[in-house]
Amino acid sequence: MVATGLTTSDRAAGTFIGVYSAVLYTVLLTAPVIGGALTAQFGLTPGELGGLFSLELGAFSLATLPAYLWLGRIDPRAATYACTAVFIAGNVVSGLLESFPLLVAVRVITSLAAGSITIVLLTLSARTANPGRAFGIFVVSQLAMGALILAVFPALFAGAPVSAVYWTMAALGALCLPVVRLLRGGLNAPEATAHRTPSARFALGLAGIFLFYIALSGVWTFMAGISSAAGTDLADTSVVLSVATVAGIGSALIATLIGDSPHRRTYLLSGYAALTASIALLFGAPGLLRFAVAAVVFKFAWTFLLPNLLTALADLSSGNQVMNSANLMIGGGFAIGPYLAGVLVDATGGHTAMLAVSLTAVLLATTCAAITSKPAPHP
Repeated sequence: MVATGLTTSDRAAGTFIGVYSAVLYTVLLTAPVIGGALTAQFGLTPGELGGLFSLELGAFSLATLPAYLWLGRIDPRAATYACTAVFIAGNVVSGLLESFPLLVAVRVITSLAAGSITIVLLTLSARTANPGRAFGIFVVSQLAMGALILAVFPALFAGAPVSAVYWTMAALGALCLPVVRLLRGGLNAPEATAHRTPSARFALGLAGIFLFYIALSGVWTFMAGISSAAGTDLADTSVVLSVATVAGIGSALIATLIGDSPHRRTYLLSGYAALTASIALLFGAPGLLRFAVAAVVFKFAWTFLLPNLLTALADLSSGNQVMNSANLMIGGGFAIGPYLAGVLVDATGGHTAMLAVSLTAVLLATTCAAITSKPAPHP
């Protein structure tokens, strides 16, 4: 039963969101780190390894579907405790398994639990007094953990069995448990706006997020390939992508500090303009300097846009399933983007068609943002 009469303070919500979003996304962020260990331990083919990670990502996103039934009906603390327990147990068991099919099944269940908590994080962010800041914390925490993982995990777990990584994730999950007590009350929509129904603008907002993720996930997946095809050394490409990642953390911090703003429409359209320009710079086998500018602007625009997009969507409808639906669009875009991009690259033998499709998706997403962020006329 959902508790009533109590609300989670913004400071408590920010702490809960920051801690959990950093840890939960280790499910996805550790993929480059544990890929080699998994291959060595289970003798996997590239297809099997890719299939495992795809299923994990898919389960993370498909947690949206059962959430349509329980979100708003079950106390968020109880749901978070239960899903964290599954997350911890799943990672402990993953480190003990010697059967790859069983590992796949356990990883799917573990990711479903992580995805379910993510829906609580997104819904709680939309309920705060400053959703823009809360969504910014959600993004910054993931990026900071991603940078830490890429810097520390390869050295820390070099030569270690894959169980060491899984058990580390279980320990991180256990460290999250004390912040669950910060949650107060349920995740129902505020009384004044609880009966607002999704509109055509809300549907356009969802479509915009879907297109945004199709474009950025496709392009980012093949960033190194674009650079390599232009003759740039892999070491130089790695440095550029590291700098771009730092720029992404910086822009997410800026979006967090700005929070909600009457200038959000300007920020959205400016961010999309920068994203469009960065993709345009990638056409025609860019040299190192042009590639570096494109990559840094791309990552900066991406992580600046996301908190603003989620906040804009939260303003369009206050139903219990708004952020749940947004999570489904994010997961769908993430799943389709790299696949579509790969098909286009294979079919054409180059990156031009993939970039053209991604650029089109960004322009369509910009149109959606322009329409949905336009102030509604006063009656």
